[in-house]
Amino acid sequence: MLLDAAREAAAEAVGCRPDELIFTSSGTRAVHTGIAGALAGRRRVGRHLIVSAVEHSSALHSAELHESAGGTVTQIAVDRTGLVEPSAYAAALRADTALACLQSANHEVGTEQPVAEVAEACRAAGVPLLVDAAQSLGWGPVEGDWSLLAASAHKWGGPSGVGLLVVRKGVRFAPQGPVDERESGRAPGFENIPAIVAAAASLRAVRAEAAEEAPRLRELTERIRVRVPQAVPDVEVVGDPVRRLPGVVTFSCLYVDGEALLHELDREGFSVSSGSSCTSSTLTPSHVLRAMGVLSEGNVRVSLPPGAAEEDVERFLTVLPGAVAAVREKLGAPVASEVAREEDVLVVDSLGKRCPIPVIELAKVIGDVPVGGLVRVLSDDEAARLDIPAWCEMRGQEYVGEEPADKGTAYLIRRVS
Repeated sequence: MLLDAAREAAAEAVGCRPDELIFTSSGTRAVHTGIAGALAGRRRVGRHLIVSAVEHSSALHSAELHESAGGTVTQIAVDRTGLVEPSAYAAALRADTALACLQSANHEVGTEQPVAEVAEACRAAGVPLLVDAAQSLGWGPVEGDWSLLAASAHKWGGPSGVGLLVVRKGVRFAPQGPVDERESGRAPGFENIPAIVAAAASLRAVRAEAAEEAPRLRELTERIRVRVPQAVPDVEVVGDPVRRLPGVVTFSCLYVDGEALLHELDREGFSVSSGSSCTSSTLTPSHVLRAMGVLSEGNVRVSLPPGAAEEDVERFLTVLPGAVAAVREKLGAPVASEVAREEDVLVVDSLGKRCPIPVIELAKVIGDVPVGGLVRVLSDDEAARLDIPAWCEMRGQEYVGEEPADKGTAYLIRRVS
C-alpha cells in the first residue's frame, strides 16, 4: 500500500499514469535502464541513437557502450549558452533512429532545453524521446510529448538511492538482464520502501513550494550573475541568461585553479562546486563547458537550495573577490617560464604545468608581440585545449588553432589588439 501510494504521488507530479512509472536504485540507473530498454525494444527499426553533447555522464556512457557494441551515435552540438537547436535534432533523425535523448535542464550551468519542440520533431518521425529530468522535476513537470523520463530523488531534496523511470504506454521497451517480478520486470531487486516513500513525499512538498520559491531564487541567482563580473575582473558567467533553472549559477575565473578557489571559499563557510558535476572526482575539464566552448578554468558552480537566505548570498558576494584575488596571488607568475622565439613566433613552454598556468603565461607575453604576431603555447594539459580558445574569445585575440608538437600540443594565437 505504501509503495502504491508513493507511485501514485510521483506519477501525479510527473504527469503520467502510475502504471507507467517504476522506481530504481538511482537516477543513473534509471537513465541506463531507460536507454538500454528502449534501444532493445526498437532494435528492428535500427541502432541509431541521438544524444546532446551536454547530457549527464550516465547518458553519454550509455551512448559509448552502445557504440562499442556496434550501434551508431549522433551527438548534437550546443551554442555558448549550452542550448540545443530543435532543428539540429530534426536533421539528425534517420530511418534507423531507435531513440533520442535530451536533458530537460543542464546540471552544471542550469540551461533549460527546448524539450517540447524536440519531442514534437521526434514524434513526427516516430522516434521516442527519453528526457533526463533529474535537475528540473522538483520545479515542475516536463512539457512536451516525450516518451520516456528519468529522474533522481536527491536532486529535489529527497533521499539518495532512489530514482524513477517512466515509460509511456505504447513505447516499445525490452528490459535487459534477468527477468525480475518487481517493478514490471524493469528494475530488479527488492524496493527500498522507506526511501521511496520519502522520495515521493519530498517531491510533493517541494512542488507545493516551487511556485513561490522559484521567483525568489531566480532573483538571487540573477544578483550573482550580475554582480560577480562587476566585483571580480576577468570572469565569464556561463549558461543561458533567461532559459535557466531558478537556483543554479555558474561562472569561470581567468588565472584561477578551481579546486584552490573552492578551498578558499570553504574556509569562509561556503560549499560550492567546480568542474563537471558528474565526473568531478576525475579532475578532468567539464565536458559541458567544453561542448559550450567557454572558459573552464577557475570554474565555480553555485546551487541555491530552496530556503537559501538572501544574507548568505550577500556575504558570498562580499567574500568572493578576496578569495579569487588570494588564489591568483598564490599562483603568480611561474619562476622558470621558458620563453623563446622561433622566427616571428613567440614560444611559451608550459609543458608539465596545469591550467591555469598556460593561460597565465600566455596573458603575460601577448603584449610582447606586435599586432598580427603569433604566440605558440606548448602545453600537455588537456584543459588548455578549451581554456586557450576561451581566453582568446574573452580577450578579443585570434585563436589560430593547434598543431602537433614533439611533446604535448602547440596552440597558436595571433595578437589582434
